[in-house]
Amino acid sequence: MLLDGPKKCFYYMKISQQNRPRVRNGMDPTSLGSLIWDWITQDGERVPSQKVPMVPLDWAGINSDVDSLTWFGHSNVLLSIDNKKILIDPMFDDMASPVSFIGSRRFTEDIFHVIEDLPQIDAVFITHDHYDHLDYPSILALKDKTEHFFVPLGVDAHLSEWGVEPENITAMNWWDEVEWQGVDIAAVPARHYSSRGLFDQNSTLWSGWVISGEETNIYISGDTSYGQHFQAIGETYGPFDLTLIEGGQYDRRWADSHMFPEEAVQAHIDARGEVMMLMHWGAFSLSLHDWSELIERALVEGEDREVSIIAPQIGETVDLQDLDLSITPWWDF
Repeated sequence: MLLDGPKKCFYYMKISQQNRPRVRNGMDPTSLGSLIWDWITQDGERVPSQKVPMVPLDWAGINSDVDSLTWFGHSNVLLSIDNKKILIDPMFDDMASPVSFIGSRRFTEDIFHVIEDLPQIDAVFITHDHYDHLDYPSILALKDKTEHFFVPLGVDAHLSEWGVEPENITAMNWWDEVEWQGVDIAAVPARHYSSRGLFDQNSTLWSGWVISGEETNIYISGDTSYGQHFQAIGETYGPFDLTLIEGGQYDRRWADSHMFPEEAVQAHIDARGEVMMLMHWGAFSLSLHDWSELIERALVEGEDREVSIIAPQIGETVDLQDLDLSITPWWDF
């Protein structure tokens, strides 16, 4: 379904969310004072002390027909499923912000040039329209080398405005399913919110994604707080060979839209995942916690709950048929 404008999806959002527990959009404004105080007074390492290393890209592995995953930091992932090259939330720019002079800069060296070297992209999946997931410069650079875009309802209007041909966009509601070139795709619920400005909150939908090929079944949570939807997704589409679960940039003041690492592990269990990869970290500081705190907390929780977690380096390509990987604490420097 293709919409003419973001506001036209309000009706469809009400259908999707009528049984969803009520959540707050972002932070309670009354918490602003405590946030500013904590920002000024709280010690820690929100930004790494040096540039985060990125391993040289394995182009042979990326271009092979083996199911694989390459992580570019935050939520930006290149998947190869059934020899289809698929990008999730391709944010390659240096700053996750609507303006160039305010915001968190990328922890690694610039990676925007990687877009030029990428193979032809069969599909791009967007989870929602926040700047750290839907990046205007990246979409402009990718639109002519991408065959198709899959987005939540209303996000198609952004892409159309930016020059993506409407016939190359599929906008989906929660629980919509489509078969695409032999790959089964479903848009699934998340507990979050959307906006790109001050006056467009929740004018587009947000979602997670299920991507199922011949050998690999993957669940991408997107940004979300913890909720009953994980169990419903697991019952409907699980078990999953791999779950990509958001568990970073958390804070008690916006617990309705982001998960703590321990909740992310529970979400993986609820979704019936076999192996978990923690997402939404390693590139930008969008909260007050130490930049690597979340992976350390997730690994402790995973060990306690007997959950297998992988933590590849930024730029590393992982064979999805061989996920028994040892953990190297590359963030400890």
